[in-house]
Amino acid sequence: MRRWTTVMALAVFAASLSGMGPLSFVARILPSMAHADDSPEQAFNNACRTCHTIREGDNRLGPSLYKIVGRKAGSLPDYNYSAAMKDADFVWNEANLARFIANPDEVVAGNNMKPFAGLASADERKKVLAFLLSAGAR
Repeated sequence: MRRWTTVMALAVFAASLSGMGPLSFVARILPSMAHADDSPEQAFNNACRTCHTIREGDNRLGPSLYKIVGRKAGSLPDYNYSAAMKDADFVWNEANLARFIANPDEVVAGNNMKPFAGLASADERKKVLAFLLSAGAR
């Protein structure tokens, strides 16, 4: 909310400098702003950040996803995984992550990801996956 307030204040200020009314100015810049948050990081924030971070050692409601690619499922130290995730016998790779993001219950039945049931949008799944793949390089 604070960010939106700041954007609007800047828009009113810029409009006054340009001689346009604030509403005309905002109407002109909103279409370009719609794509400003169309990033992989924003997709991750929208879908995952409530429970997960990509900071090493920063476990929250869900485990840290820092360098998740190459990690055995359910193996991060100092996190209390569900029995189902601890017993999952695979390593997180791009294909497994993509399937899990689409439908966690299909990949690991009995996981603790409720109420998250997966991302329906293939485009959003690709963005989240791209962000997770880049998180190991941070």
